[in-house]
Amino acid sequence: MNTPTPAPVHAPHIPLTDYYQTEQDRQAYLRQIFDNTAPDYDRIEAMLAWGSGSRYRRQALIRGGLKPGMRVLDVGVGTGLVAAQACMLAGDPALVTGVDPSPGMMAASKLPKTMVLMEGRAESLPFPDNHFDFLSMGYALRHISDLGVAFTEFERVLKPGGRLCLLEITQAQSRVGQWLLKTYMRGVIPLLTRFISRQKDTATIWRYYWDSIEACVPPEQVMATLSAAGLTQVKRHLEVGIFSEYQAIKINPGQPG
Repeated sequence: MNTPTPAPVHAPHIPLTDYYQTEQDRQAYLRQIFDNTAPDYDRIEAMLAWGSGSRYRRQALIRGGLKPGMRVLDVGVGTGLVAAQACMLAGDPALVTGVDPSPGMMAASKLPKTMVLMEGRAESLPFPDNHFDFLSMGYALRHISDLGVAFTEFERVLKPGGRLCLLEITQAQSRVGQWLLKTYMRGVIPLLTRFISRQKDTATIWRYYWDSIEACVPPEQVMATLSAAGLTQVKRHLEVGIFSEYQAIKINPGQPG
């Protein structure tokens, strides 16, 4: 029996009504909670990743094809954890632009002054066509309202031959792995934040983080949506069973195949 081809999707997950009631409420909810918890974000992330996050992000961008001299767009830049590695790999922070709907998160970043930060959303990028050599996004896929619209925007702003690398945490394949990850991210991390965080919503955002991972559409549908947006050579690289790197290239009419 032939396996059905996964269908492209729009919303990355159904509305999570423990946090907001409708899809229309999601954008306002996310902007508020990210703005409110921005001062705690990097410290909690470092604890979550046991200090290995910077090295992993750097290697993921290298695997995605980021090279010196490339003009980079980091979507959902947040506090700049992915963008900081992109600045080093591109060789000049002025080559890197970050865009995010949360001004609070960007204000909490410690990025080089020559890097450009702009407020904006993945579904409506404020940049011309064929502008960037490389597009990255770190753990923000689950916060997009319409993946099809966003991925079409990603394809639009990339130059022909430009590369895309989206980092995301996905469900472990085994039930034991799923239980361990859920216990750690939804139980242990929010509990620890109560002792070390300065903001009252910090524990909530990390519970939400897991709940959106658990509810997210499967990787096969993410890749189908990237292909439907016109991107080519779409693939997924997986590290330690949960760190997914979605990679793709914008078609270059001048290159065979």
